[in-house]
Amino acid sequence: MRRFLKVFLTSLICFSLVVAGGVFMYTSFYGGENADATDIFNIISKGEGKRINVLLLGLEHERSDTIMVISYDTKDKKADIISIPRDTYVERDGFVNSANNKINSVYTAKGIEGLEEIIRSITGIEIDKYVTIDYNGVRAAVEAIGGVEVDVPFHMRYSDPYSDPPLDINIPEGRQKIDGSNVMEFLRFRKTNYRGYTDYGGSDLERINAQQGFVKEAIDKALGFRLPAVISELYHNVTTDFSLSEVTSLAVGSTGFSTDNLNFHVLPGKSKTLNGLSFYIMDQEETEDLVYAILNID
Repeated sequence: MRRFLKVFLTSLICFSLVVAGGVFMYTSFYGGENADATDIFNIISKGEGKRINVLLLGLEHERSDTIMVISYDTKDKKADIISIPRDTYVERDGFVNSANNKINSVYTAKGIEGLEEIIRSITGIEIDKYVTIDYNGVRAAVEAIGGVEVDVPFHMRYSDPYSDPPLDINIPEGRQKIDGSNVMEFLRFRKTNYRGYTDYGGSDLERINAQQGFVKEAIDKALGFRLPAVISELYHNVTTDFSLSEVTSLAVGSTGFSTDNLNFHVLPGKSKTLNGLSFYIMDQEETEDLVYAILNID
């Protein structure tokens, strides 16, 4: 799914699959230098609310091109999605300012557990469950809900015969339904290689905003379906440590959830070029403030 299959890909599936009901699990969280992990965990676990944090990955072959964390409060039925730019700089032994310092390289090298540890180290959020999805899963997700109506911001035009699979994107501007036949093209579009056409101008943040809009529309529509049926259909198109029985039972708790209670965020930071490579440098203080706000910790 392309560099940021971003918010949608796992979002749509996982939200039918995860946020729609939520497993009653506690969140473990730790913050900055003066925070004590055990004390903060106790603050959360002794509270009335129960929360689950799920790592969502969109895979292009074995590379994680979409990385998101969903934090869902099962008591108040509120959810926050944090999109983590694929170029986010992370510390890795033996590497400095190299492509291996980009967070989207971690999954290939260290697997899901390694990526969960990185997420914990940069956000302080302990991951409870994970879900990964690839091309086929995304198409199945969109087909399962009958497509999604979106406003395409400009004529998306791009081709790459050497891509695997070959890529030919040709989606006109305007309001239209994105379905299983072109959802991958919509989500994979990043820049044009045709004269006279426009694109996101190299901004991952603009892409995230557009795709977050897609996710919200998708979730709205997904919640209108019989979630147990949708979940059963989609479960076999993802890899997860949720059991099917867990996931199916989660849907029962989704009554009352609304996208009005869904908040999108992007990991705070800014782009920077290091050693000729483009990185996204997170702002540690703003990230801590964001996570504390999400988890409602003073």
